[in-house]
Amino acid sequence: MKLHATTILTVRHKGMVAIGGDGQVTLDTTVMKADAIKIRPLMDGKVLCGFAGGGADAFALLERFEKKLKDYPANVPRAATELAKDWRTDRALRRLQAMLAVVDSKHTLLVNGVGDVINPTDGILGVGSGGSFAIASARALVKHSSLSAREIVQQSLEIAAEIDIYTNTNITVHELESET
Repeated sequence: MKLHATTILTVRHKGMVAIGGDGQVTLDTTVMKADAIKIRPLMDGKVLCGFAGGGADAFALLERFEKKLKDYPANVPRAATELAKDWRTDRALRRLQAMLAVVDSKHTLLVNGVGDVINPTDGILGVGSGGSFAIASARALVKHSSLSAREIVQQSLEIAAEIDIYTNTNITVHELESET
């Protein structure tokens, strides 16, 4: 059985950065949970992290990422790069099936097991099964509306949920002030 879990979206807009995720966890063709919370505040809420993929794998990565943040407290990109290096080279970590979307006041990063640490040019990042739908919606809303970052994330995840069967409308959104 294949685990499908989530859509995570982050938008940096109008002096704020918002990150949100839906609550659905699906095992094969069955919804197993509708109210999972896939956004976690780290470093006393200064860093927000969302995850997509296998739940246990994601929590293992979140724990390791939090340790890296403690090693490099003022440098989120360095912590993410160190996690990606470990993830890529460690035999046990290499098997983990998850992705992380990480934001702080300055950075928006995608971290995955292939060793990628990607900072999107436009500050919009989506991961998970409905990520592409959410990104497309967010880019349109940023260009053609006066909505806040939080509202864009909420609306875009709702649109993704209308299209992607592995995304629901039980949405959690967090936000921080943005320096960029």
